[in-house]
Amino acid sequence: MKSGIMSPGGSSKLLQPPIYGKLVTILSIDGGGIRGIIPATVLEYLESQLQELDGEDARLADYFDIIAGTSTGGLVTAMLTAPNKEKRPLFAAKDIKPFYLEHGPKIFPQNKLMIMKMLKPIIGPRYDGKYLHQVIQEKLGETRMHETLTNVVIPTFDIKNMQPTIFSTYEARENLLMDAKLSDVCISSSAAPTYLPAHHFRTQDKDENFHEFNLVDGGVAANNPALVATNQVTKQIMTGNPDYFPIKPNDCSRFLVISIGTGSAKVEQKYNAKIASKWGILGWLLNGGSTPILDVFSNASGDMVDLHISVVFQALHSEENYLRIQDDTLSGTDASVDITTEENMAKLVERGETLLKKLVSRVNLKTGLLEECKNAGTNGETLKWFAKLLSEEKRFRHSKSPAPNNL
Repeated sequence: MKSGIMSPGGSSKLLQPPIYGKLVTILSIDGGGIRGIIPATVLEYLESQLQELDGEDARLADYFDIIAGTSTGGLVTAMLTAPNKEKRPLFAAKDIKPFYLEHGPKIFPQNKLMIMKMLKPIIGPRYDGKYLHQVIQEKLGETRMHETLTNVVIPTFDIKNMQPTIFSTYEARENLLMDAKLSDVCISSSAAPTYLPAHHFRTQDKDENFHEFNLVDGGVAANNPALVATNQVTKQIMTGNPDYFPIKPNDCSRFLVISIGTGSAKVEQKYNAKIASKWGILGWLLNGGSTPILDVFSNASGDMVDLHISVVFQALHSEENYLRIQDDTLSGTDASVDITTEENMAKLVERGETLLKKLVSRVNLKTGLLEECKNAGTNGETLKWFAKLLSEEKRFRHSKSPAPNNL
């Protein structure tokens, strides 16, 4: 189950499996529509730090055992791990932000008639998704889950079976019916209720067995996919995958997790019980241009994951191995998932850049708000340190592996 690639010149970019190393490396990217610009900005910085250490050809997929993403994070994950013709990542991290700036206004066109924008979610999704589907299919082509350049995990939710459907490279290698096109998976994981249409597709195995999928946004189940990613690794350990021997499922000192959010308007406190007590169906679907019910679901699932991982890592004295980068001070249009004006997208870029300068924070278990950690550096400084750990881990694995050690 080794995932790796060869550069055009023949030098190996293969990240050897964890059995040859000290850590299991995980990158997780939240959902959040156009707010994907925020993690794109953070990831560009992280990749630049790796390039300073290992050269301009370094890519994030070369350093992580697993990259997980939900909704917009799933699209970013696919862009970072889908192979181009040279079997290198389709996009460098620096290319993702320009992608959003170019295509965002066409994915989420801004209708000048407010009445139409208000009526759209009542009579159908706000956006028909045609441009999004077109650009995803154009970029990802026929690439399937098993072909990604490192292991990926992308959550969706099946509304016919009423249960989460988790697509992963691990399972795609074992079960052809889960080896879906990466484009279908990304379209499904991005199909946020009221915003974009649900997605239907089928897969077929060599015995002509079919599996039918009826999927919507993975954010309704796991907007923060970090826990799904760690569970996938735990599953590999428990099922005896030799790549993960002799790691123990509860040994957090062997896990290195970077989880990047797309921001929230938690500090703004724009809803309260007095207001919500008067809401019916329309009130929960439409309020000030946002969709409260989706805000509740996405924030709840994201924070629960962060709380769970934080508590477990702290309890096992491995809190320095988990980095959550999130901004809970969004307000107004920059808290929206679909406002794609030049002004708002520029604000989101600025948010990402500012986030790198903020001190590392952790969620207060009582208030739910982020609090700066004592004696901690900035997110940027911590990412620079993580980049050093990732580079050292990769080199250590190559030194221990019987495979060719050329980096």
